[in-house]
Amino acid sequence: MLRCRSAIISRRALVHSTRSIHSSASRRNEVFNPAEVERAEDEVDVCIVGGGPAGLSAAIKLKQLEREKGNEIRVVVLEKGSEIGSHIVSGAVIEPRALNELLPDWSSQPSHPLTQPATSSRMLFLTPKHSIPIPHPPQMNNDGNYIVSLSQFTRWLAGIAENDYGVEIYPGFAGAQLLLSPEADSTDPWGNKVRGVQGVVTNEVGLTRNFRMKSSFEPGMAFRAKVTLLAEGAHGSLSKQAISMYDLRKEAQPQTYGIGLKEVWRIDPEQHRPGEVVHTMGWPLDSKTYGGGFVYHMDEGLVSLGLVIGLDYKNPYLSPYRELQRMKHHPYFRTLLSSPKAERLSYAARVLNEGGLQSVPKLNFPGGALIGCSAGFVNVAKIKGTHNAMKSGMLAAEAAWNVVHPQSQTAEQNETADMAPYDEALHKSWVHSDLHEVRNLRPSFSTSLGIWGGIAYSGVDSLFLKGRVPWTFKHSNNPKDKNEDNTSSLDSSHTEHASLHQPIDYPAFEAPLSTDLMTSVALTGTNHTEDQPIHLRVVKTQQFIKEVEGGGNIAVGSGPSAVLAEAETERERAESEVEQELSRRRNHVRVNVEEYAGLLGRACPAGVYEYVEEESESTEKSEGWKGKKLVINSQNCIHCKLCDVKVPTQDITWTVPEGGGGPKYTIT
Repeated sequence: MLRCRSAIISRRALVHSTRSIHSSASRRNEVFNPAEVERAEDEVDVCIVGGGPAGLSAAIKLKQLEREKGNEIRVVVLEKGSEIGSHIVSGAVIEPRALNELLPDWSSQPSHPLTQPATSSRMLFLTPKHSIPIPHPPQMNNDGNYIVSLSQFTRWLAGIAENDYGVEIYPGFAGAQLLLSPEADSTDPWGNKVRGVQGVVTNEVGLTRNFRMKSSFEPGMAFRAKVTLLAEGAHGSLSKQAISMYDLRKEAQPQTYGIGLKEVWRIDPEQHRPGEVVHTMGWPLDSKTYGGGFVYHMDEGLVSLGLVIGLDYKNPYLSPYRELQRMKHHPYFRTLLSSPKAERLSYAARVLNEGGLQSVPKLNFPGGALIGCSAGFVNVAKIKGTHNAMKSGMLAAEAAWNVVHPQSQTAEQNETADMAPYDEALHKSWVHSDLHEVRNLRPSFSTSLGIWGGIAYSGVDSLFLKGRVPWTFKHSNNPKDKNEDNTSSLDSSHTEHASLHQPIDYPAFEAPLSTDLMTSVALTGTNHTEDQPIHLRVVKTQQFIKEVEGGGNIAVGSGPSAVLAEAETERERAESEVEQELSRRRNHVRVNVEEYAGLLGRACPAGVYEYVEEESESTEKSEGWKGKKLVINSQNCIHCKLCDVKVPTQDITWTVPEGGGGPKYTIT
């Protein structure tokens, strides 16, 4: 994929908190050419991309096996956030089943963050003025579970991995590309000869918006690994590429997603009920939109509240952010939050997997595997996935250990890692059982019976049938929805034309109870270096992969000026590629504005996308269409991935920005 000169370095050259490796001389203002850059290389046994619960559990398990069996194994975790936990968002109520297996004595550690047991669970059906108690499915029982900040939990887990087990963790290193073998020397799960994964390349630092090298330029680093585990979370960029390249969804249904938005408040002590877990259905969402709210009473007077909306929603005028703010106007939330002692501390958003068991792809590919939410192990009925993500990481670690230290000596030294035993082990584990029981609940809401039919079926299945039926509902019965290249989103295809809907009349904000979007985004601490390549590419993912893998224009989708600069050495090529870039942008604006009323301008929970008036008349030489053009405020991006999933034209490809950029979550 990325052919370049390299320089082998020792692990001592790495510094955890900063990127300071220069393996090629800085050439100020020259156009970046990845083929000519000398990269530092490091050889590791297992490279894990993503420092969340799944990735850290895999790392800890590998080092536990090292202690148990006496053979050394070098494990590296790459995290795109500025520190572990800074990009982690969840409700969260944790089921400690996997944690009990991984660290049986965790509760004896004085620093652990699981300090608030769940003490009660209830469900409310909301109307505009009332909250009606209704029974909740038995899967939502939270006896033995804990209410936590998953960001804090992840930081604690990272401390154990690094300090107790010697795992090497490198924040600020974003996995940007898969490092592939030069030739098709491997076999994919379907028997085809393919290039295997040999590690990852981190992103470049110090490029301008137009891909020119600043004086501070640092090339990305190549981590060559015997096993590469992708633990990027839902809809990760490398996971998306691996699923496409190796056709990992060949036998699976398309993945479906929801967008979760949450806030953390410190509330009046008189309103605080430590350990209480509340879930809501109904208002503010209409009867055609899947979703619901949550309120978790955490430790230390904090409350985590939020709203999850299925991204298969039909109305392009819907704004997830405005729905959350409107929800807080309900009398139940007003009572909880309107005290002068109440204060909002945090805001966050992230897509989550909702597809369940039938959407889990093949987990292994030549040289590595998908773990955690990169594969999609959320139990939608429980509204939990951390326990399954952690267990998947532990099972992958056992398979990876056997690759690095095979029991027999028959394996060739340079043979591509076969992680098929991990796929087999997971489907024999309690993760499979956990998902199998509830596999029909989420897709039951997408049948011809609609939301009410889904509620009725889910009630019967969760209370009585418990998944013991001979059928498995599909998310789609249309073969075309499978998407041949495995990169398009099923949820986007559910979006209806704006002409079929009316704009939603959202109420005015009532600060501090509800506020405008930018006030909330400020609470995320989000920051990106302003003069860097735009990481939100206006190009279909398959075209992006083709350009990057095939030595094409690596600036594709970043805008005409970036594409022109990258291709400036070949005039004819430059003119052709700029024309294609302009055409892609015009088509994006034409379809999304004319047919979907500029959906991304409302759907994005960070105000990244705007469709604004074009300064001059739209022509074939401009980016706009009929007086409108797209503006991408990429510095606002909180890495939620909604745009990549929901845009109707499926031509936004989310790629990693410079490592360390993005939100700075601490209590989400």
